[in-house]
Amino acid sequence: MSVTTAGLAPAPTEHLLDDVRLAVLTHTPGATAGWELTVQPGGTELLEIHSTGELEIRLSVPLGDAVGFWHPDAQWTRTLVADWAGLASVSLVSGAVAACLYDSRGASMLAFAALDPVPETTMRYGVSEENKTFVVHLRVPAGGSPYRMVFARTSPTVATAMRALRGALAEGPSAPEGARTPVYSTWYGFSQAVEATAVEAEAALAAGLGCGTIILDDGWQELGNGRGYRGVGDWRPDTSKFPDFAGHVARVRDMGLEYVVWVAPLLLGPEAECFPALSAYASKEWAVPGAHALDPRIPQVRAHVVETCARLVRNYGLDGLKIDFLDQAMVHAGTPSPGDIADVGTAMRALLAELVAEIEAIRPGALIEFRQPYVGPGMTPFCNMLRATDCPADAVANRVRTIDIAFLAGAGAVHADMLMWDPAAPAHTAARQLIGALHSVPQISARLGELSGEHRRMVAFWLARWRELRPVLLDGEVEPGRPDELYPVVSAALGEECVISVTADRVVSIDAARFRKVTVVNGTASDRLVLEVGGATLSVARAFRADGSRIEASERRLGPGLCVLDVPPSGLAELEVAQ
Repeated sequence: MSVTTAGLAPAPTEHLLDDVRLAVLTHTPGATAGWELTVQPGGTELLEIHSTGELEIRLSVPLGDAVGFWHPDAQWTRTLVADWAGLASVSLVSGAVAACLYDSRGASMLAFAALDPVPETTMRYGVSEENKTFVVHLRVPAGGSPYRMVFARTSPTVATAMRALRGALAEGPSAPEGARTPVYSTWYGFSQAVEATAVEAEAALAAGLGCGTIILDDGWQELGNGRGYRGVGDWRPDTSKFPDFAGHVARVRDMGLEYVVWVAPLLLGPEAECFPALSAYASKEWAVPGAHALDPRIPQVRAHVVETCARLVRNYGLDGLKIDFLDQAMVHAGTPSPGDIADVGTAMRALLAELVAEIEAIRPGALIEFRQPYVGPGMTPFCNMLRATDCPADAVANRVRTIDIAFLAGAGAVHADMLMWDPAAPAHTAARQLIGALHSVPQISARLGELSGEHRRMVAFWLARWRELRPVLLDGEVEPGRPDELYPVVSAALGEECVISVTADRVVSIDAARFRKVTVVNGTASDRLVLEVGGATLSVARAFRADGSRIEASERRLGPGLCVLDVPPSGLAELEVAQ
C-alpha cells in the first residue's frame, strides 16, 4: 500500500464544483464507474456515482489558505495533517462519511456528506506534499450503486456549510419533550454504588431543580460491581440494591421524572448466566475489559438484544434506555459472516429498526440515548438523545463534542456528557461545567444532597437560565467559529434573541441592529468581556454571578464600537437595545 496518496496510480481528475476536482475509480476487474452532479434545493449539489465494483473516490482542493479539516471522528486533530497520517474508518456505528476543509477566515473550501451511512468506508485525507493540494480518498465496498454524496458550495462559515449538508440528509423523528429537558444521571455521582433509597432521594432533589429525566447508569444490574464487565449479559436488577425495581421506577416517575436505564446489550461477560448459550456468537477476544461483543449478523443475537431491551421497558415501566457500546459491534467487521447478513452495518441497521419498533409498541415516544461515536445521521432514525462521549470534569471537551455532534444532527436532542466537578471548589469554577454544556441538553451527575448551599444555588440558577433560553440554544442558528480553535465564542440566534457563550479572551461581536435581547455568558476566568457592538447602543438589563445572585444594574451604555462589559467569572449579563 502506498505511503502517500501521490504514490498511488495516477488518475485523471475532472472539475466537480468550486475549486474541487474529482476522480472516480473502481478496483474490481471488469467493473465500470461514472458520475453525474445535479443541483439540489438548499444550496447543495448531489453527486451520484454508478459503479459495478469497489469504488475509490478521490477529491482534491488547492491548498490556498486552508488551515483545518473537520470530520466527525476528528477528536483533537483539527488542523492540517499530511496525507500519510490522515485515516478514518467509518461505519454506521462509528462516525459518518462527512467532512469540511476550511480557511483562516473559517470559510469552507470543501464540505461533503455521504447519503448512505451503512457502507464500511475508509477515508484517507491530508496535505499531499508532492502535489501541494489537500486530498480526500474514499474506499467504498461494492454493492451500493449508485453511491450518493451531497456537497455544499463554498460557504462563509463551517456551520453554514454543515447546515446545508444537514438539510440534505435523512432526518429521524423529532425529539420528545423528555429528550429536551435537563437530565439527572447517577454515573459520576454514584458510580456503581446505586440503590433504591438513595436514588429516590436524589431524584426528588433533581425534580425540584427542573430536571425532567433520570438515567440510572451502570450498577443497577446483577454482578454490576467493580469496574469491568465480566458479569454483563443477563440484565436483571440486583435485588440487594433494588428489592422492587418496578416499584422504585414508579415512585420516581410519580415525582414527574421520566425513567431511563443504562444497558449494553451487545456485551457478554463470562460470569453471566447466559454466557454458555451465547458465547458461540461472541468475539473471541474481549471487546471491552472483561466482556466480549456479540455479532449482530447472527439472527439469534439480534433476537436476544431486542428481547432484552423490550423486556426491560415492559417489565419495569421504563420510559427508555441508554444503549451503550454499540460501536463494539465493529470488532466483527471484515470477518466472514456466520449469520444471515454479510456486513456489520447492514446487520446493525436491521437490529436497531426492529428494536425501536418493539420498544415503541410498548412505550410510544420512548427515550433512546446513543453516544459518540455512533451519533451520525445514520443513527438518528433509531434514537432521540445524542450524547457526547465520556469527558468527566472537562468542560472544553463537552463544549467541543456537543457542537461537533450538532453539525450533523438533523433530529434528536444533543446531550452533554454527564457533569461532575469538585464539590470543594468555588461555585464559579463548578459553573464552568454547566457553561461548557450550555449549547446542548445538560446532564447533572453530582450528588445533589451533598452539595453546599452555594453549589446548589449555582445549579438551580443555571438550570433555570437554560430552561428559559432553551428555544434559542436548541433550536436557534448556531455559529461556533473554527473547529481548530475549539469554539471559544459560540452564538445561538433565534428571531430577535441571541445567546453568546465566551470561554476565551476574545473580542465578541454583537449586531445590536438585529437582536432585541442578547444574553452574554462569561465562561472565562476574567471579570470582564470585550464587546464590539454595532448598529445600536445596548444597556445591561440584568446581570448575575455564578451562583445566581443578582448584580446591581448599571446605567452605563455599551457601544457602538469597542467597549468593556464588567461581568464576573461564570457570570451572565442580559443586554437590551437602549431606549
